[in-house]
Amino acid sequence: MFGGMNTISEHDRDLATKLRSLSIEPAAFKTELPEALPRRRIIPGAMLLLAVAASLALVPFYGAPTMERIDAVIAGGQLAIAAHEAAAPAGRGAAVEGRRTPVDDGANRTALPTREVTGSGYVVAPDTAVVFSKYEGRIVAVEVEGGDKVAVGQVLVRLDDAGARFALRGAEISWRAAELVLAARNIALAQARSSLTRIERLAGRDAMSAQALEEAKTAFDTAENGAEQARQDLEKARLDIDRAREQVEALVLTAPISGTVTRLDAHVGDTVLSREDSVRENESLLAIADTASLVIDADVAETNIALMRPGLAGEAVLDGFPDQPFAVEVAKIAPVISREKGTATLRLSFTSPPSGIRPAMAARIRLVVGEGSAGAHHPPPSFEAPAVGLRTSG
Repeated sequence: MFGGMNTISEHDRDLATKLRSLSIEPAAFKTELPEALPRRRIIPGAMLLLAVAASLALVPFYGAPTMERIDAVIAGGQLAIAAHEAAAPAGRGAAVEGRRTPVDDGANRTALPTREVTGSGYVVAPDTAVVFSKYEGRIVAVEVEGGDKVAVGQVLVRLDDAGARFALRGAEISWRAAELVLAARNIALAQARSSLTRIERLAGRDAMSAQALEEAKTAFDTAENGAEQARQDLEKARLDIDRAREQVEALVLTAPISGTVTRLDAHVGDTVLSREDSVRENESLLAIADTASLVIDADVAETNIALMRPGLAGEAVLDGFPDQPFAVEVAKIAPVISREKGTATLRLSFTSPPSGIRPAMAARIRLVVGEGSAGAHHPPPSFEAPAVGLRTSG
């Protein structure tokens, strides 16, 4: 009986030695968190310890043979752990608890994914002039045609207004009459001044009465006032001439800017209204646009307004030239949002559009936004398949 107890004690000692070899010594306190152990290593070890503990509970009842089975279980568990570790992939990039750890290869370490914002709009000419007639008149000549290139000051349309010409002639006659009146008043003023001077000299010698002196002064003042009135009348006549001449000169309509005649509604023989009576654009005579400075005004969804900023690069394609995309850049952002459409309008500039681009052409755009969108390192996106017609972005 005592020999059996000594045998069990030896197995207990062997088992305790093996368990100590499997135990994990507590590490010293560190400021950094220990590296997380993969779950597939923790679970087999925990199962092994549970099996050993269950076997120890059976030792007092089954004796030495049971200790041999415990030894076998421990050995088998060690082999299982070793095989599991060998099967696990090495390296920091391994998955931990189902989460992927990105591999730090030194490239694009802080780059954020880019995003594309699409929109649609039209080609516009910011410098556009609509030509009206300032005064009423009849068209006697149209000097240009639609599509012609014109320069500042070039004659476009000639009008004829007999009333304006008569008014100019009448103003010129009135001006000549005012000049004659002023000349006569100046003569009368000179005579009154000479008479006053003579009477003042005689009165100083007591050779002229005080009444005569007073009358001479009154006559001089009256002549002086008459001459001043004549000068004012002459100035008014000059203004009347300038006004009548300006009206006659306005009958010849000239180009206010250099550009292309994009619309022409003037025809010989038509009577046009004055500018005050024709305030609508469709009542104008013609329109001129500077086609050398075209831009694109495009709408994007209001939800993308936080991503927009001047300088964003992108690409545009015109419905008229679907196979010729070209680079664009955000120049301005409209200060207000369209309440009806829920969009923000962007003005985009470009340098190399397709040959033949014209105002009012439909355009579709794509802008690249994100951390990596600035600069020339990221080329603008390409349109996969141009659609027919104008497409509205969501």
